[in-house]
Amino acid sequence: MEHSQTSAGGADRRLRVVLVQQGVWDMPLESLPLASAYLKAMVSGDAELDARVSVEICNFRGRVTHGEMAARLFAGPLPDVIGFSVFGWNQRAFGALAATYKQLNPQGWVLFGGTHVSAQADRVFRLYPEIDVVVNGEGELTFLDLLRARLAGVAANDLGEVLGISWHRADGTVVTNPDRPRIEDLDIIPSPFLTGAVELLDAGGRFRYDVALFETNRGCPYKCSFCYWGGAVGQRVRAFSRERLRAELELFARCGVHTVVACDANFGMLPIDLELVDDLIDIKRRHGFPLAFESSWAKNKSKVFYEIVRRMKEAGLRSSFTLALQSLNPDALTLMRRRNMKVNDWRDLVRWLNREGLDCYAELIWGAPGDTVESFLAGYDELAQHVSRIAVYPIMLLPNTEYAENKELYGIVALRGDNDDFEYVLAHRTMTFEDNAVMQRFLFWARVMAENAVLRHCWLPLRRLAGWEQSRVLNSIADWADTTTAREAIPLREAAMRGHGGGAPAYAAAIGYLFTEADGRRALELWWQEVVSRELAADVRPFLDEVYRYDLLTQPVCEPDGLSVVEIGGVEYFHRPDVSLAYDVPGVLARMRADEPVSLEPEPVRVDIYYRTGAMTAVMSTNHEEILHFMGEVRRAGTPLTVP
Repeated sequence: MEHSQTSAGGADRRLRVVLVQQGVWDMPLESLPLASAYLKAMVSGDAELDARVSVEICNFRGRVTHGEMAARLFAGPLPDVIGFSVFGWNQRAFGALAATYKQLNPQGWVLFGGTHVSAQADRVFRLYPEIDVVVNGEGELTFLDLLRARLAGVAANDLGEVLGISWHRADGTVVTNPDRPRIEDLDIIPSPFLTGAVELLDAGGRFRYDVALFETNRGCPYKCSFCYWGGAVGQRVRAFSRERLRAELELFARCGVHTVVACDANFGMLPIDLELVDDLIDIKRRHGFPLAFESSWAKNKSKVFYEIVRRMKEAGLRSSFTLALQSLNPDALTLMRRRNMKVNDWRDLVRWLNREGLDCYAELIWGAPGDTVESFLAGYDELAQHVSRIAVYPIMLLPNTEYAENKELYGIVALRGDNDDFEYVLAHRTMTFEDNAVMQRFLFWARVMAENAVLRHCWLPLRRLAGWEQSRVLNSIADWADTTTAREAIPLREAAMRGHGGGAPAYAAAIGYLFTEADGRRALELWWQEVVSRELAADVRPFLDEVYRYDLLTQPVCEPDGLSVVEIGGVEYFHRPDVSLAYDVPGVLARMRADEPVSLEPEPVRVDIYYRTGAMTAVMSTNHEEILHFMGEVRRAGTPLTVP
């Protein structure tokens, strides 16, 4: 392959630019390439550059090999400029592709941008000397300046005039130019959706991505020690205009988008967030879509948040409302710089959400400085008394964060991941290597079973009627999987034994096994029969056994299995009619969540269960927020499912 391929056409040839993104490894569908789409939209919005530059987005799913990406990127005419949107999970792959590209086109420019490489030029250039430019901070205006420099014949080792980048001279000396001021008027960035910069539909006319990603604002007022949210921590929040956002939501609705995700740090914090929800509800009323809205919800729940929740519930607009607590240990919260956030009383909030019948999940971080095994598990079980779906993440050191830049202060010992560029914390002053090793097993089962709602109805009655804390249930299945001779447990045991608690591939393997394989379901049944049921008191065992059966009945359906398909409100569902229950499980659980008295007397009921089709994508990507949208929806037999 000759470099002359890139210069054919003479002086009138348009500059060819390729922007590359890749979703996390376990995403079977494409993730919407928002970062690259912004850059392409910027070029199309500049008349001079649009006439002289051709921009193509190459968006890869997870699980695509380096060879597969190289074949697509380099099989035809080579780009003059190739830009990579870098995250911890794809930095190594993109570094390898950059090296190959430079062998094929030594005169081409390689750009790295994204929060994982921003302000990290010394290390990035040391690891990947083929890279020409690291973009620091927001990239839209910087990208235009780099293209203008390239068109003007400026050399890659002489970029001293471009704000917001790091580059290196011919002798390898790294130069970091002054920062570029943040974009105050975000509407100067053309909408990648409204301009057509990103394709929304596949060849069959269906929305091609797992969810629709968009931003309503940028910035985060907090400075958490573990976080580098978009490089905008401790920053004033800047918002896109209401008119623009409404037009984008209208377009998503016309494309039949089920779930819209706002890539904001604290949605529900500002009055303008309520305006967006009002627009979203009006659009759903007129078009029937979207049906769900997700975001990282505001840490402090103001009146705006409560009003948003009320209006979404009335409109039937679904969401998983997040309690981003991270720890319940005061010492850990102090070191995280979160004690001063004055997070609302989460217990009252969860009680209110339960009364409203709304989904809620919480986030905790294992291994934060200040936490111990004992304090973490105590906090976990305290939290689980109010909300069972808890996402537990191991502490990682992200570039430019307080923890990463002051490891010695906290006594942090860390290790880079096998297949990514994240640093995983193995020990610190309040956590030994042994502590961490023990807790990795717990994390595996907490993420598989509780976070992904493999069981979601059993937690509350098990605790209230049998005294089983959530950690006890998780440790019981861990112990069973480790010791049983049942062949059905082998895939679970092998997944849990893979290094560092299993990691994302192991979580995905276990979740997929439990939700999609008959042997996975059988493994759950054996564990329940051999460990849980036999230890239950006789007066509660029949009811709890039926709750467990109800849990399995309402799991997502990934294969039709003889079920009929019905269309309701433009959405397809599998329909399981006339299911017999020995107890009114839905009614009893609702009364328990509302703290009302319950009776355990048998009360046979018959129900119909509806499962949204297409669950395999959410299950295999281990997207716990999306998985919940595929759980069975239960109605009294003969009562049709209605979509508000």
